Amino acid sequence: MSQLRVEKVQELMKQEAGKIILYDLKDPRIGFVTVTSVEMTGDLRSAKIYVSLMGSDDQMKNTWDGLQSAVGFMRRELGQRVRLHFTPEISFELDKSLEYSGHIQSLINRIHEEDAAHGGTGETTSQEGENAKTDAD
Repeated sequence: MSQLRVEKVQELMKQEAGKIILYDLKDPRIGFVTVTSVEMTGDLRSAKIYVSLMGSDDQMKNTWDGLQSAVGFMRRELGQRVRLHFTPEISFELDKSLEYSGHIQSLINRIHEEDAAHGGTGETTSQEGENAKTDAD
């Protein structure tokens, strides 16, 4: 199957899954959810829906449980909205990219704070430079 078609179907599935979660799921456990991407197999028989969850640990666990219990409903709704020969089997996966980018941002901020605390020149002292050369050798 053409990769272009798979990518178009993935994007359509992402949009429709987001709409279903936002407007059609009535489960009170489901909190703030963002559909970040959808990955489908080349034959369009299976789809992984990557979601990002926000809130406390308890809220995220409840949201995850609510999403897992809504898999059948989501599959039926996606089958009606995205006209394919076969409705794909769906599964939810947790997208950790936001947590990872937040971790990287905090590391960068810490480096800037340490740099500012040491005078903010960004230059190393001659002793630090010599140690770096020795370590490199």
